[in-house]
Amino acid sequence: MPEQVPIQYKEKPWGREIWFANTAGYAGKILEIKKGKRLSLQYHEKKTETMYLLSGKIKMTLGENEDSLEEIIMNPGDKMDIFPHVIHRPEALEDSQIFEVSTDELEDIVRLADDYGRPDRGNDHDLDKKLSQEAQQAAKQQ
Repeated sequence: MPEQVPIQYKEKPWGREIWFANTAGYAGKILEIKKGKRLSLQYHEKKTETMYLLSGKIKMTLGENEDSLEEIIMNPGDKMDIFPHVIHRPEALEDSQIFEVSTDELEDIVRLADDYGRPDRGNDHDLDKKLSQEAQQAAKQQ
């Protein structure tokens, strides 16, 4: 029997990702986004993904270019297909969980804007963890 890939938990400044599948050909994640937080305004050069809202409420910013972005409200049970070069950004209007399946290009992120000052390309998991810890500390002090 092939070796099982363990589940990975990736802390993010907006919540966390649970990587439950990361194989050659496809990936599966659960994005847990805290109310009032949002991901980067981003696109992918190769990656295709489908997002299914499990719980909460999301405002999805979406468009072909930065001058023609629209906002779509997603409720539980709604899904969105994201194709290469489509600009997108989920923002949690309530604590939310998104089930995401995608092609396996998990480092294929081009950020156009980011609330947390992260690099323009790719993932920096150590920085994400640090920013997540800082956000948790700031929340405790309020």
